[in-house]
Amino acid sequence: MAVRPSWEGHLRLSLVTCPVALYAATSSADTVRFNLINPQTNNRIRMVTVDAGTGEEVSRGDLVKGFEVAKGEYVLLDKEDFAAVKLESTRVIDIEKFVPRSSIDRLYWDMPYHLVPASKTGIEAFVVIREAMERKKMVAIGRLVMNTRERVCAIEIEEDGLVLTTLRTAGEVRAVGEVPHPELPKADARMLDIAEKIVEQQSGDFEPSDFTDRYEEALRALIEEKRKGRPIRPAKPANDDTKVVDLMAALRNSLKTGGSGRVPAERLGSPKAKTVRKRPARRRAA
Repeated sequence: MAVRPSWEGHLRLSLVTCPVALYAATSSADTVRFNLINPQTNNRIRMVTVDAGTGEEVSRGDLVKGFEVAKGEYVLLDKEDFAAVKLESTRVIDIEKFVPRSSIDRLYWDMPYHLVPASKTGIEAFVVIREAMERKKMVAIGRLVMNTRERVCAIEIEEDGLVLTTLRTAGEVRAVGEVPHPELPKADARMLDIAEKIVEQQSGDFEPSDFTDRYEEALRALIEEKRKGRPIRPAKPANDDTKVVDLMAALRNSLKTGGSGRVPAERLGSPKAKTVRKRPARRRAA
């Protein structure tokens, strides 16, 4: 099946523009999906839109969107209202500034797309922009409109093109100071020394093919067993890793086994979690 672009338009840097296309860099096509089934008839369930007040069924084509401004009170918006919210351009990726990649907190990174030339027309401008970014080792920050929403985005060098990643806004990112957590004590020097040796033993390069969704694989195997009419055996109970342990002994044992052993949670004298004072969310590259 041919891959279709998620977005087509122009990449613009100052007065230089070139036609480009965005292709989703990730896919969920192989994810296991389920339908709701009536087990008595083996038929799929059809969802019906019903008026919450009258109980009568309403055609989806007659529905509009509403924003709740008070309990039970809505401001209604139809297609014409949404069309009235016009942005400067829905087909241009405007590069506004260049920043070091390290200045963008990883919490802000969202959805990646391959950004490639859409045609041979203007390809020279694409090459010049890409080469300049590579020489300066900078990431471009811009804006584009996708699915009627304006998104801030970061553009980086990719092997045979560029990769564009949409960025979350400052309002979408929650700083660690906003979640309850205990204060961290100073690490014991002896334990830290052993832990560092374990880290060294297990160091290496990241290989995506080494990691698969084991739950997804087990789910597919279960579906296949049921399809063949075979009996399903219950899963073994999970090991209890919450018991109190000697952390120093556990670290030493892990070092002996090449760092492959799991270190259970250490609960000796652990303080109760407390809510820390909220700090404003970081606003880098938003």
